[in-house]
Amino acid sequence: MRGMKRSIQLFKGFLHEQDDPVGFYKLLADDAINEMSRYCQLTGARVIDIGGASGYVGDAIVEAGASSLTVEYDWDQIVEHGRRLQHGVQGDGLSLPIFDVAFDVAYSSNVLEHVADPPGLIEEMIRVTKPGGLIYLSFTNWFSPWGGHEMSPYHLLGVGYAARRYARRHGRPPKHVVGENLFRVHIGPVLRHVRSRPDVQLLDALPRYYPRWCKVTLRIPWLRELLAWNALLIIRRNE
Repeated sequence: MRGMKRSIQLFKGFLHEQDDPVGFYKLLADDAINEMSRYCQLTGARVIDIGGASGYVGDAIVEAGASSLTVEYDWDQIVEHGRRLQHGVQGDGLSLPIFDVAFDVAYSSNVLEHVADPPGLIEEMIRVTKPGGLIYLSFTNWFSPWGGHEMSPYHLLGVGYAARRYARRHGRPPKHVVGENLFRVHIGPVLRHVRSRPDVQLLDALPRYYPRWCKVTLRIPWLRELLAWNALLIIRRNE
């Protein structure tokens, strides 16, 4: 029941992303801490948040007793909602300004679908993680109900149609342009890439916002691309 209550709370939060963004992102940050704590001890850990915007998750990491570094590429994201990034720097997730094996945990949420080279981002996450450390990677798969972001679910009817419909309805083009700052990322290829690497072990794979008993959906090719709103992979770097 706790799992279902959590999912309902998260989806209610999504409904208020526009009118209460601070409350929404704090809700997601607290949920991220709870999920990471299932797999590792955060107290005293060093955690990097890649693509963490203005640092909601970074702040929650510090409150959990860890040290945090947020790396965000987009300056507008860094100062969103009038916030100041307290524990972070501006940088590119595909070329992190970080030494090798510097962190106990590498975290990235809803960033993979915004980079042109998803395997490159995964490579960087692994590079900066200590042996035995944890990599927490979640992303929005293209065929999910939210794959087209603000253009959803009409992206499923074609990118051009979805963009035109959004512009007609809102009087402005969508923030995301497919092929420029939003890319078609699929669960199957990401899973295969992670499993093919000899330097990591996939500990868990599940739909992030659903109850944990729904994890079976990520084992079903094709169907998982439609049913999973967001995929979460928990990866351990080998000793």
